[in-house]
Amino acid sequence: MTTTLTLDHVNRLDRAGFVAALGRSFEHSPWVAEAAWAARPFPSVDALHEALMAVVRRASRAVQIEFLRAHPELAGKEAQAGTMTSESVAEQASAGLNALTGAELRELQALNAEYRQRHGFPFIIAARRHGKAQILQTLRRRTANADTEAELQEALAQIAAITRLRVEEVITPDAMEVQP
Repeated sequence: MTTTLTLDHVNRLDRAGFVAALGRSFEHSPWVAEAAWAARPFPSVDALHEALMAVVRRASRAVQIEFLRAHPELAGKEAQAGTMTSESVAEQASAGLNALTGAELRELQALNAEYRQRHGFPFIIAARRHGKAQILQTLRRRTANADTEAELQEALAQIAAITRLRVEEVITPDAMEVQP
């Protein structure tokens, strides 16, 4: 995301422009921004992000699971094939996941597969907030968790953290509140 906008500008966008500006904040899920558009105007970035996340939270469990499945595994097949979004590439690289040893990569891939098999969706973590050692430790712990509902809620919480950072990349920091 290279273009930055003011919150005032975002509030004035038509639906297509709003989706174009914010749709990539949610991995392969522009429907989130499309549904949140109607909640404009947003008095703050907090309110904007909360409206976006409310769309996800209101979705049925089946839609939430499909939404989670749209996210790439960490250093997974999408990374190996070079098919991840530019946002995911940058986020995973910031955590050092583009520089794994062979043993780390094998462990991460095995844990990813075990996690997906157990819970039905990929392990999701706000990679920009963690290093590779912390990610592996968290993945080991969360893979052992038998409570899929708790993991679904944790995945959504991690997406909230990821998307907040992405939204902040779209809206200029010096103009995050609506001007009088």
